[in-house]
Amino acid sequence: MNKAAAVEALLFVAGDEGLSLEEIASILSCSTQHAYRLLMQLQKEYDSSAERGLMLLEVGEQYQLATKKEYAEVIKSYAISPLSTNLSQAALETLAIIAYKQPLTRMEIDEIRGVQTSGALQKLTLRGLIEEKGRVEGPGRAILYGTSRYFLDYFGLKKLSELPKISDLEQEPAENESDLFFEQFNQQFIDIPSEQKNDH
Repeated sequence: MNKAAAVEALLFVAGDEGLSLEEIASILSCSTQHAYRLLMQLQKEYDSSAERGLMLLEVGEQYQLATKKEYAEVIKSYAISPLSTNLSQAALETLAIIAYKQPLTRMEIDEIRGVQTSGALQKLTLRGLIEEKGRVEGPGRAILYGTSRYFLDYFGLKKLSELPKISDLEQEPAENESDLFFEQFNQQFIDIPSEQKNDH
């Protein structure tokens, strides 16, 4: 196994939560010194190659992957392009969980959905439907996500209290909590007239 590539894979999966030096060393069963050398090797590869679109960041003693600043415009173009006009089921489930449970971290969302959600969070952030509401105190200072004002505008809401009550959702059986959120969210908001969606 190529351990430098393993570090890259781990950071990709960790998303915006990132991983500490100690966590990387523990997962790879190596010393923190060796883990640091692997990180610096990865950073050197990103910095020295114009063919790589990613960069390595250290935020609050947590290491994470991010896109290089020079590709901000192309990423923004994707976010507002017809290719991403319709939200996927994964994105809608993630958005519904955030709407009802906010503020919460990516790991808390992952626990509710039972799958990794960093991709959905990135797309929702780029679309302006969610935003950072603060940081958790403690190691890593994980981002707390919440819905934005644009979220209300997009779904034709004046305030969050207009969302279906959780107590009403809990009366209907479903496989898991995210199914409850998504089923009601889907019924109420997916059939927004296309001309209204196009306005956004």
